Amino acid sequence: MAKKGGNTVQRVWELVEPIINDMGLSLWDVRFVKEGADMFLRIIIDSENGVGINDCEAVSRAIDKPLDDEDPIPQAYTLEVCSPGLERRLVRDEHFEQFIGADVMVKLLKPIGGIGKEFKGVLSDYSDGEITVRDHGGENEVTFGIKDAAYVKLDDFD
Repeated sequence: MAKKGGNTVQRVWELVEPIINDMGLSLWDVRFVKEGADMFLRIIIDSENGVGINDCEAVSRAIDKPLDDEDPIPQAYTLEVCSPGLERRLVRDEHFEQFIGADVMVKLLKPIGGIGKEFKGVLSDYSDGEITVRDHGGENEVTFGIKDAAYVKLDDFD
C-alpha cells in the first residue's frame, strides 16, 4: 500500500523507519498536515511496551539531523514525535490486519444501510481496502470501503 500523503510522506517514511526500528520501536504513521498557517510533520511511533515521552524525545533527536541532511520537505515545518495513544486511528493495511477481532469505533462519511454514520463494533475482516465490522451482539455486519470512512479507531475504553 502506498503511504498516505504522496511522495513527501513516503520519502520521510523511508528515511526515518530504519532509525526508529533500530531503536526497538516501530513506525505507526507519518502525517504531513497543515493546521492554520503552520505545517506539521508528525512521526507516530509505537512499541509493544507502550511509548513514553523519553521515547518520543529520543526519536526526535535521532531523526532531526537525517531529516535536515536529506531535506525531503523544502518548506518550514514543525516536527512532532508522538505515540498513537488510546483510540488509535487505524490507517494502514497492517493496522487493520493486526487488529482483527478488536473493538473499533467507526465514523463514515455518509450513512449506509440504516446504521447511521457513527457506530461501534468488532473489526471482523479486512481485505483489499474493504472493512467489515460486526456489532457486539454478533447479529449484524457492515462492510464498507476504507475510502468511505472518516476514521476507524480502536475502542480502548471499557
